[in-house]
Amino acid sequence: MESLVFIWVLLRVFLALGLLAFGLYCGYIQWVHVKYDHIPSAPRASFFFGHLPILWKMLKNKELVHDLFLQWAEEYGPVFRFNAFHRVSLFILSPEGIKEYLMLPQYPKDRFSYEHLHTVFGVRSLGNGLVTDCEYDHWHKQRRIMDPAFSRIYLIGLTETFNDQAEELMMELEKKADGETKVDVMDLLRRVTLDIIAKVAFGLELNTLHDEQTPFPHAVNLVMKGVTNSRMPLFKYMPGNRKTVREIQESLRLLRRTGKECIEKRQKAIQNGEEVPLDILTQILKNAAQEEHHDFENMLDNFVTFFFAGHETTANQLSFAVMELSRHPDIVAKLQAEVDEVIGVKRDIAYEDLGKLVYLSQVLKEVLRLYPPVPDMMRWTGKENFIEGVRIPAGTTLIFSTYIMGRLEKYFKDALTFNPDRFNKDQLKPYFSYFPFGLGPRSCIGQIFSQVEAKVVMAKFLQRFDFQLVPPQSFKAIGIGTLKPLDGVQCRLKPRHQLVRKED
Repeated sequence: MESLVFIWVLLRVFLALGLLAFGLYCGYIQWVHVKYDHIPSAPRASFFFGHLPILWKMLKNKELVHDLFLQWAEEYGPVFRFNAFHRVSLFILSPEGIKEYLMLPQYPKDRFSYEHLHTVFGVRSLGNGLVTDCEYDHWHKQRRIMDPAFSRIYLIGLTETFNDQAEELMMELEKKADGETKVDVMDLLRRVTLDIIAKVAFGLELNTLHDEQTPFPHAVNLVMKGVTNSRMPLFKYMPGNRKTVREIQESLRLLRRTGKECIEKRQKAIQNGEEVPLDILTQILKNAAQEEHHDFENMLDNFVTFFFAGHETTANQLSFAVMELSRHPDIVAKLQAEVDEVIGVKRDIAYEDLGKLVYLSQVLKEVLRLYPPVPDMMRWTGKENFIEGVRIPAGTTLIFSTYIMGRLEKYFKDALTFNPDRFNKDQLKPYFSYFPFGLGPRSCIGQIFSQVEAKVVMAKFLQRFDFQLVPPQSFKAIGIGTLKPLDGVQCRLKPRHQLVRKED
């Protein structure tokens, strides 16, 4: 009897504590509302969930949430808030705000926004690599080590590899260029960009283009899905997801194990004075050797980071380019005329040729304006500020969206029209409203690498093929992780030129 009384009292105590905690949490949420409600936004769908139910509904319907935020920007102005439980994030869509927060090193990346990339389901993923490191001094040390490997002079020496790997793609496409066969161009682009980053950065021959079942590419794709799923708090605890979680964990271990073997093998070769590939890994190891306390785990973080950031974004940009060009035959004709004039029927594209492909550069920039693979980025401010007359409280997560700013009429005339001429050298430059690779000290280290790769692949594609999309095609994007075409890019191809083949 006494034990039953004790249990009853204990339950009442727990219930009372639970109600107290619930009441305190409600009070805290209300305090947050008061703190930020001077900033405009759409009405919250829920006191607790804030605007999240609106996003959940859109994601369920495969709608792009960035388009909703674009509508809010047009309705509520360049500074508006997004509520989720007790957290409030502010969208800053003003050149004044971009200049302040992205150009200065004093505003770090927001830890809450990037922590899901550090570890995925308990296994270290991107860790403290270049993308996820929120500590500026530590990040700056990494960047200093890696910068020489991405310099213009170094990239000139990689042009031959870009050509060789892109040529492998062209040969695959030629097999299917009969005007009838459906070709999954987006899938092939993802595979070839993975092969390129593996070869150019780490001297690895993945051969993904010819064998999609090889374990490493499969692991990369699984981990990318895992990064998205890990943001759902209860995903790993659902019984039906246990197998998926284990596969993602094993995939991450495979990536890091491969990286460990690759780095250790190269370190040993360098120490023994052996001839080593002049790739990005060699450059990084030589520079890292000059630093006193370089963390090996951190090197593995960047190994994984390069595979994530180094292939998906470029593949998506090229996929959007093919998708968008398919409905602009006049632009395609102009591009092909430029490619024919600069490259002709040569197999290999010289680095000097790329600078002459001016209109292609404009097209690729316009693709990034409308379809940036990384549509936004986050920062955190520890001090109060005023942007566009709006008070920004201290301790706030800030979101900067190149997708939204690239589609606002106030920054780009006829913003939804695909018009490469807006990037003509005689046009006014879109300062602080166009930043597909970020701006300031934390801009993407691989942006030159990425655009050299994109120009080589796209120039060869335009040189070799005429193409049409296979209907139906919605021309919509989906934003899970990175921005990509919703329907993929299914094409029918026809050959254009017979090339001068490289001599054996």
